[in-house]
Amino acid sequence: MTVARTTDQLGALREEANQTKPRGLWSDAWRRLRRNKAALAGAAYIGLMALVAIFAPLLAPHDPNFIPADAIANSPPFWQRDPNAFPQYDPRFKLGTDTLARDILSRLIYGARISLIVGFIPVAIELLIGATLGVASGWLGGRWDNLLMRLVDVVYAFPSFLFFIILVSALGSTGFGRLLSGLVLLFVAFAITGWTGMARLVRGQVLSLRHKEFIEAARSVGVPTSRIVLRHILPNSLAPIIVSVTFGIPAYILAEAALSYLGIGIQPPTASWGNMVNEFKGLIDLNPWFVLMPAALIAFIMLAFTFLGDGLRDALDPQMGK
Repeated sequence: MTVARTTDQLGALREEANQTKPRGLWSDAWRRLRRNKAALAGAAYIGLMALVAIFAPLLAPHDPNFIPADAIANSPPFWQRDPNAFPQYDPRFKLGTDTLARDILSRLIYGARISLIVGFIPVAIELLIGATLGVASGWLGGRWDNLLMRLVDVVYAFPSFLFFIILVSALGSTGFGRLLSGLVLLFVAFAITGWTGMARLVRGQVLSLRHKEFIEAARSVGVPTSRIVLRHILPNSLAPIIVSVTFGIPAYILAEAALSYLGIGIQPPTASWGNMVNEFKGLIDLNPWFVLMPAALIAFIMLAFTFLGDGLRDALDPQMGK
């Protein structure tokens, strides 16, 4: 009886195991990521900011650059209503007005566009340049690998932030520097030196994969190199690339904010959180909330990307499941 019952239990367990679908890397990563509350909170906040940036014209109560004739400059936010204070609170502007009497709330909403654009587009350029050179270096090897890596070393030797300051200071007053309120120049400045880390990362992944059995099998049957790279090399390198991209976005957001704070980033009257901090720094004694509001938004978006990057790093690490 006991032996029969044990046999039935083993058979049931075997049948259940056969019916269970095997989980791949991405399904396991998604399962681990869902358990990371901080990463999910970061992703939700990033999604919220993306919606705010996309629908800014619908959400902003005023044009961010409009200066009403009857508005008072530096009016306080709604939680500082004081009929005896000057300047007085204006109910049309819930978060107050800036030094030119423009609506702070509208400028904060439109500033989300600048931060996300500055975060995503330079990373996309960095990914394109770095991944291309990294794949070429790792796959070709030999002299090509040596030549491309020396190029990476030369570019990497430049102090990036100082290079940004020099380039923006030199070209900021030109026609090119004024394109899209200085966004194009920022993209170029970030792209010139930002791709080196991605190139090294992708090269390392290619070197670790190029002699794997499935790659050698594909080469032995005559699969074209382009197909091997696109169908085998890059998909198996996505995990560290995704993590690197997630950490790269807040770095560019902070760089833009720092340059705008120094007055050489996004050019007025375009609203960005960095140049709003620069504009209000002289009023910090009068009303620190003017500085704290854009500074807090910069900090929150950076924390969100950091939490998401940490979660993705843990989720995409196969050792985490052991």
